[in-house]
Amino acid sequence: MNTSALILMLAAVLTVTGFMAYFFFRVLTTPPKPEPDSYSENDPEP
Repeated sequence: MNTSALILMLAAVLTVTGFMAYFFFRVLTTPPKPEPDSYSENDPEP
């Protein structure tokens, strides 16, 4: 494998790995969205 092919392959692998790490970080550090209580309409009126 010549040098230009090795550089191109390494750049592609590093780019994909960088995107993967970035989006894994975004997904794992995002706080969950508060969901409405689905049972609130079943509660008796106070």
